Amino acid sequence: MAADKQHIAIVGGGFTGAAVAIHLAQFHNPQWRITLLEPRDNPGAGVAYSTRHPVHRINVPAARMQLAGRPDGDFDRWYRQQSAFARDPAALRPDGAVYPQRGQFGEYVSQQFAAAQASSGGTLAHLRQRATGWDNGVIITEDGTRITADLVILAASHPPPALPADLAPVAGYPALIANPWAGDLSRIPPDARVTIMGTGLTMADVAAALAGAGHRGPVLAFSRHGLLSQPNASATGEPWTGDYARGSLRQQLQRIRQDVRRAAGRNLAWQSVLDTVRQQGQQFWQQLSPADRQRFLRHVRRYWDIHRYRIAPQVADALDTLRERDILQIAAARLIRVAPQRAGLALTLQPRHGAETTRLTDYLILTTGPDHRRLIPSQPFLAALAHQGVIRADPLGLGLDVDDGSRAISRSGISQPRLLVAGPAARGQFGELMGLPQVADHAAQLARQASEILGCRAPSPTR
Repeated sequence: MAADKQHIAIVGGGFTGAAVAIHLAQFHNPQWRITLLEPRDNPGAGVAYSTRHPVHRINVPAARMQLAGRPDGDFDRWYRQQSAFARDPAALRPDGAVYPQRGQFGEYVSQQFAAAQASSGGTLAHLRQRATGWDNGVIITEDGTRITADLVILAASHPPPALPADLAPVAGYPALIANPWAGDLSRIPPDARVTIMGTGLTMADVAAALAGAGHRGPVLAFSRHGLLSQPNASATGEPWTGDYARGSLRQQLQRIRQDVRRAAGRNLAWQSVLDTVRQQGQQFWQQLSPADRQRFLRHVRRYWDIHRYRIAPQVADALDTLRERDILQIAAARLIRVAPQRAGLALTLQPRHGAETTRLTDYLILTTGPDHRRLIPSQPFLAALAHQGVIRADPLGLGLDVDDGSRAISRSGISQPRLLVAGPAARGQFGELMGLPQVADHAAQLARQASEILGCRAPSPTR
């Protein structure tokens, strides 16, 4: 290719990075080179959509998931044409909605990326390398390749869970599964005593996987508040109309509660109200004061998460079955200490109401979710950028600090015009930026922004 072509490097090829690449390729600009750095063979899946476990399903109906700019229901139509649909009758619900296995969405995005690459005329390349270093504007990959780009887009993946300090004495013990995405749950015997730390989405996935394997032993899931992710309502529910992007946090919460009551009076599920709030989530967040953002994270977030990030009905059914059979118990408690035993672990728990109890368990599974405060140190490339002062963590500990144009902010507080942050890592600025379609919309927005930026040349990102 000609040396004077403008080069766009996208670091990270999960859903976010692949979506940005697809949108950039659709500009069909012959003066661009687009390189996606992703070590996996098939971009688009990432951590969330690369799982092949049959009980891990997307958490919303397939009709609500697609790339930005595609017709509504694009993924749903694609999936119904796949042989996987016929092989998975449990995906289809009585209301006609489908909840495919999560890996199917990864396959969908991977196919869209392959099609974009094939039609790009050589503009879009997939480099199967991991970015690990940064040398004054040059990306360095794990094999030492040096890549110079006119524009860099960071599409960072989620960091792994953090090991709580209380579990440090048993780190590395076979009884502790610190990362269920990387751990092998199949090694757990069906009669084993299992304790799960965390009661959110990951716990639901783990419990459903145990149920699918015919687990019979007692399972206890605990968290400080013992809150479970809620199920989705029927896909046939009527949409709700409301305005939630004005006023203080207290006023907004009052408005939401009032509308949930109003919706119930019209025989509408609370999910219809929360879906409307979610659609306005970025406006909701950005008009909050810094103090209200802190209050949200401290007091409201745990309740928002279980109502916003809901579980597939198949997973909800599995949890209900486990609880009906007295296999699964949910507790509001915190871990006081842990001690290794000849076989398993002894956990001392403090319930929210009651005296300390000691529980003997064969396996302890950590499902507290990604530790976003450790996003930068969890990934060598981000750590290298931070070391040189090019990026910094956002003040709320949700990801990377960016301005309202998704430009990374350096250690000294300067926006980087040629370094953009795509997807969940930018949610400290935008708030609602974890699930689809917000991440899909953000990817399309960054592609348009990249086109505008490359209308004129500027130096590579600096401090």
